Formats: sequence, structure tokens, C-alpha cells
Amino acid sequence: MQVSLERLQVQQPNVSRRSAGCNWMASSGAAAGGGVAAGATAPGRENQQAIEAPLSKSARKRQRKKNQRNRYLAMDCEMVGVGYMGQYDMLARVSIVNSVGEVLLDKHVKPRRTVTDYRTRVSGIRPHDIANGEDFHLVQNEVVQLLQGRILVGHGLCHDLAVLDIRHPFEHIRDTSRYKPLCELVSAGRTPSLKSLAMAILGMEIQTGEHNSVEDARAAMNIYNRIADDWEKHLGRK
Repeated sequence: MQVSLERLQVQQPNVSRRSAGCNWMASSGAAAGGGVAAGATAPGRENQQAIEAPLSKSARKRQRKKNQRNRYLAMDCEMVGVGYMGQYDMLARVSIVNSVGEVLLDKHVKPRRTVTDYRTRVSGIRPHDIANGEDFHLVQNEVVQLLQGRILVGHGLCHDLAVLDIRHPFEHIRDTSRYKPLCELVSAGRTPSLKSLAMAILGMEIQTGEHNSVEDARAAMNIYNRIADDWEKHLGRK
């Protein structure tokens, strides 16, 4: 349910409401039939071509709904510390959900440098999580393919994109930490935390302990969905 920011009231805590807690592409192709062997002259024989059956009306409807759900994607990353006293960020986990919160990607990433601070209290990352993770470049490529042509939603996305070492078109980014009407409503113009936004806009308590990148991505998406009409109108006036 979308609500105008002018009528949106900051929610009171409701601890009973807890969140559950690349281009996503469908490949398609038609197979071509084989031709007559070289030198064959059998009369009446023609090259056969497999013809893909057209989608039914219900299948086309399902495909449209899927495309709509995946037009807007939310991403969140968990990071560990590398370098002296763990002061530099390195990707440890990345999660991407669609507009209804379905998980499209959730992967731990094998470390490329020696981890000096797992930041477990916040990141939720432990040594075995990333020791068994996937190669960074493979995950990076999956994320790029998944996000291609999509609107990217998140909180503090500049940090997530930096640890992934990728870019995304500025006009296709919806960052809840930088949307001024939200900042003014929740934190007097300062940059709000995702935790405070989730409580104020959704009445949802998140990040009560170790962070979960799926939960955080869903929270960012739910915040965007709540005020999407106002947000898009605001962008249109710029």
C-alpha cells in the first residue's frame, strides 16, 4: 500500500511485526532443425525446423507479472574488515530481492585478502561462511547481469556498489539513505539509519542483533514501495 509522504505518520514501535528473517534472466531460444546431408537428393525432403509453441494466455500473464516483480530489485551487502585493524571493507555476502521480497540471489563470497575483523556482531559473518563462499568475480558477474536494466533499491548503496566494484546508472538508483523527504521526515534532514526508517515508516523492528542482508534488502524495498508514487513524482520534478 502506497502512502503520500504528506499523510505518512511516523509509526510507533510494533515489535510483533518482525521481518522474515546478474540480470535475473530467463533464457529462451528456438532450436533449428538439421539440413539434408551433403550430396543427398531424396525428393520431397525439406529442412525441418523446430517451431516453438506460443505461450498460452495464462503463461503470458504469469510472465508479465514476473517481469513487473523483477523490474525493481533491492540489494544489501555484508562486509568484513581487512587491512590494519580491519579498517577497510571487503565483500562477504550479497543479497538481492525483488519488489515482493522474493530472494533472487543470496551468496557468501570467498575472501580475496586476509580478514582481520569479521565484524560478526554486526555482519553476522563467521570464518566458515566465507571460507566456503563463491569466487568474487563469479558473484560480481551474477550481480551485474541481475541488475542490468533494473531499478536498484537499497540503503547506502554507494558502499555496496563499492565493495562489489561495479557501477549502476544514477537515474536507476533509489537509495533510502539519500531521499531528502525521508531524511527530513525521520531524522531532521540528517542521514537516517535503515533501522530507524524501518521503525518509522513500516513499524518494523530490524537489526536487533546480527544484521541479515536479506532482511535489510526487504526492509529497503518495503520502504520504497510504501512511498513509490511520491518518490517517482519527486524525481520527475527535478
